Amino acid sequence: MNMTRWLTSSWVVALVGGLVYLGTTALLIRPAQFAGIRSALSAAKQTPDSVPSWKFKNPEFEQWVAELKMEKSDLDARAQQLQDLQSRLAAQQQEFSAATGTVYQLQADFDRNVVRIKAQEVQNLNKQAKIVAGMSPEGAANLISQMADDDVVRLLATMKVDEASLILDSMSKLGKADAKRAADLTGRLRMVLPPDTTAQARPSP
Repeated sequence: MNMTRWLTSSWVVALVGGLVYLGTTALLIRPAQFAGIRSALSAAKQTPDSVPSWKFKNPEFEQWVAELKMEKSDLDARAQQLQDLQSRLAAQQQEFSAATGTVYQLQADFDRNVVRIKAQEVQNLNKQAKIVAGMSPEGAANLISQMADDDVVRLLATMKVDEASLILDSMSKLGKADAKRAADLTGRLRMVLPPDTTAQARPSP
């Protein structure tokens, strides 16, 4: 009586039913049927959502990165070109400054050595030239030895060549220092600029 009650109890019935279900399922389901499930699971693992972020590849993103690299390369090349151009401009500016300094120095040397005769000085110089030319070469040499070099050069440039030559020859015989000065004055005669008469000939506005 107790055995019959135990066998007919609810939990025994449920246990037996479960064992029967599992046995039946094991007999009906074959291993080959699981291949499709495994394939589906394998494919699911390859979806973008399941791939780790460091392994996932997006073609559009890679193209965008490639374009950015190309633009950066172009910008670097332009920056290098600008830097090279700036270097060339700096070198040219330095050369221009050096050339300008040379021109200024030549102009300063020229202005320092040149002797200009102003138009208003011509009449007075002509009078002085006649007076000195009427003197003896020795007397004229002694006279101009007391004058400034620029004044002597203007005076000799106004005189005739043979008259100026006699005076310089006499001056060179006065002594070593006078001979050197006579040579310097002779050289400076080539640096005399005649008066600018165009300014006087030009009509006033």
